[in-house]
Amino acid sequence: MKKNLLATLLIIPSTFLFSQKDSADYFLQKGLTTKNEGSRMESLKLFEKAYSYDNQNKQIVYEFGLAYFDLRKYAMARVQFMKLIEMGEPSAEVLKQAMNLSFNLKQYDDALKYANLLKKADPGEKINFFIGKAHYDNENIGEAIKFLKEAMIEDPTKAEIPYLIARSYGDMMNYKIAVPYMEKALAMDSLNNIWYYQAGLMCYAIHEDLRSLNYFLKAADKGYPKDRDYMENLGIALLNANKQKEGLSILVEILKSRPSDINILNMVAEEHYFQKKYDKAIEYWDKILEYDKENAKVLYMIGMSFQNKGEKEKGIVLCDRAILMDPSLAANKQKKMNMGL
Repeated sequence: MKKNLLATLLIIPSTFLFSQKDSADYFLQKGLTTKNEGSRMESLKLFEKAYSYDNQNKQIVYEFGLAYFDLRKYAMARVQFMKLIEMGEPSAEVLKQAMNLSFNLKQYDDALKYANLLKKADPGEKINFFIGKAHYDNENIGEAIKFLKEAMIEDPTKAEIPYLIARSYGDMMNYKIAVPYMEKALAMDSLNNIWYYQAGLMCYAIHEDLRSLNYFLKAADKGYPKDRDYMENLGIALLNANKQKEGLSILVEILKSRPSDINILNMVAEEHYFQKKYDKAIEYWDKILEYDKENAKVLYMIGMSFQNKGEKEKGIVLCDRAILMDPSLAANKQKKMNMGL
C-alpha cells in the first residue's frame, strides 16, 4: 500500500510539469495564429498566458517582447529582450532590439553595452551611429565625435550624422569647425528648418553675418515659426548685415510687446547712435534709465550723444557723472582724448 502511494506521489509532479509545458505550447501556438490574423492585442494576451506557464521558453519570451513592441509598450518590450539576452547566446536581432529600445528610452549605458555585443554577434552591423549618438546624449562629446566620424564612413548619406558632429563641436563653442558639418547636413536634408535656424546661430557666433542672415531667412522659408526669439535674432542679423532699416523695424516692433526689454532697447539705441540719430538714441537710452537708474554705461552714452549733437557741456557733465558711478568708464574718456576728440 505504501509503495503504491509513493509511486502516485512521484507521478504527480511529472504530470504537473508536463501540463505546464503543454499549456505554454498551446497558448504560444494560439498566440502565433492570432498574431498572423492581425489581432495584436489578443495575441499579447495569449503570449502573456503562455509566459505565465513557462517564462524560460525563449520563443515565448521573444514573442512576448515583440507583442509589447508592436503595441508600442517599449519599456515592457525592453524587459523581455533583456531577459532573452540574460538567458544566453542572444541573436543579433534581439541585441539590436535591446540596443534601439535602450537608446530610445534614454538608457544610454545599456545602449552602449548592447551595441558592443551586437558588433561581436554580427561584425557587419553598422553601429557607430548609435554608439556616437548615445555618447552625445550622455554628454561624452569627445567619444561622440570619434564614433560619429566613423559612422560617416559607414553611411555617408545619413544627414543626422554630420548634424550631430556639428552640434558636438557647437556645444564646445568651436563654431568654425561646426559650421561646415552643419552645411553638410543641410546639403543632405534641405527641408529641415530647425537645422537652418541653428546654422544661422552658429554663423552669427563667428561673425559670418551674411551667411547667418541667409540661414535665418531660409529657416522661415522652410517653415520655422516666427516666434519672438526668431524675430529678435533676425533683427540682429539684419543689423549686422548692414540692413539697418529692416533690422530696426523688427526690433522696434518687438518693443511694442516687450517695452522694458533692456537688451533690445540698448541695441535700438546703439543703432541710432551709429547712424548719428542722437535724439533717437537718447530717447531709447532714457527708457533704460527708467528701469535701471544706476546704469552708468547708458548714462555715459547719453552724455556722448549730447556731445555729438553739439551740447558738449551738458554731455560732459553726464559723462563725468557716469564715471563717478563706474570709474572703469574713464578709460573711454581717455581714449577719446588720445584720439583728439
